[in-house]
Amino acid sequence: MSASDISRQCDLAIVGGGAAGVLVALQALRGASRALHIALFEPASALAQGIAYATPWPEHLLNVPVGKMSALPDTPDDFLAYLLQVDAFPGRSRDALAADYAPRRLYADYLQARLEQAGAASAARLEVVHAAVLGLQPGTQSQQLTLASGEQWQARQVVLACGNSMRPLPVPGAEALPPGKVVDAWDYDGVRLLAGDGDLAIIGSGLSMADSVVALANAGHRGRIHVLSRHALLPLAHAHGGAATFDPQPLLAMPLRQKLRVLRGHARDAAAQGLPWQAVMDRIRPLGQALWRGLDAADQRRFLRHAVRYWDVHRHRIAEQVHAQVDALERSGQLQRHRARLDTVLALDGTLQVHAHGTNGGLAPLQVSALINATGVETRATAMRNPLVQQLLADGHARPGPHGLGLDTSVEHGQLLDANGQPHPAVQVVGSLRIGTLWESLAIPELRGQAQQAARAAVA
Repeated sequence: MSASDISRQCDLAIVGGGAAGVLVALQALRGASRALHIALFEPASALAQGIAYATPWPEHLLNVPVGKMSALPDTPDDFLAYLLQVDAFPGRSRDALAADYAPRRLYADYLQARLEQAGAASAARLEVVHAAVLGLQPGTQSQQLTLASGEQWQARQVVLACGNSMRPLPVPGAEALPPGKVVDAWDYDGVRLLAGDGDLAIIGSGLSMADSVVALANAGHRGRIHVLSRHALLPLAHAHGGAATFDPQPLLAMPLRQKLRVLRGHARDAAAQGLPWQAVMDRIRPLGQALWRGLDAADQRRFLRHAVRYWDVHRHRIAEQVHAQVDALERSGQLQRHRARLDTVLALDGTLQVHAHGTNGGLAPLQVSALINATGVETRATAMRNPLVQQLLADGHARPGPHGLGLDTSVEHGQLLDANGQPHPAVQVVGSLRIGTLWESLAIPELRGQAQQAARAAVA
């Protein structure tokens, strides 16, 4: 009997074992009232170590304070309680720890611990299958999954929690550059190995850039770090201070330009009251999805063309100590920002020559020892290097989301929509693949809510 003839069965199949998939499994185990078979498919050897939480290095901190990172919607201080229980920060008071930013590797440990506890107490059984899912054929009674080995599974319900993939380096011929000369920012060990006397170039200036910069600094890098991006906007820092108290609800009915104008006014009012502008962003944080869905298609396109990078640096902020380290490197001249688009990269005598152009014409070529790709998460469905996503699109079982972002899903229940816009009732989507529909769909508050909703439907 060949591998393709073998078929297994489960009640719930979860595709992806990063944070999103583990959150779904955790909620399904907690919510199951009868014996169910839950299968979690993840090719990596460790769970909960997706892109964000796979780093082993202590300088990579969470971008959200400990007190707001619970995996459980009904227990908002659960992550804080876990860190206190395992005594991860001896001598730190509860209040001080709640406001601090923990190393990201501890969050993976936390999710793994909570998953193990839920499994031990659940009526359901969790089976972890360390394999990639390459195909999915939705059906009326069961959903057929095909693994890389050819093995097939039948599932009553499926949750797609595939996680993130990085954009390719935006330059022709990048794949042909010498091995070791181009490193992804998410290759945390690989970035540190670049530290030395030679100059480096980082393409992209967002959160992945900040990760790379602090990693190089902590590994003792002495050369210059050139940061190139179209806007050259660096992530901004969180801030401590009082809370803004304005009513954010009127923003929902406003067109984009009015939204932005009113938000700037709230920021000025906050400053007059001695509050940081960050208090304004925190006030509208729970309305992120509603603000996006309240824009018509034209305004959404306008936002993506003109405002998205400015939104990102104000919305997706970094810990103050990370911002301070990046800022100090720039003030010293070791980090240099270039507002430019990448044109070509040439391999010359063991180095790379980087050609780019800015708003005022071409930049002088940069001679660097290596490049770091920090261009961020790939959001365009058709460009995602995920065989399962491409199979679903090719077979008409899915279609790109609004503006080509992610996969299209129903707003309320996250059901996958086919090429004709019809929902697959037994296939739900959690996480970054819902970005086109919801926009806010990557952070833990959204992930834990979606996971709870998907798990409830699956174990009902």
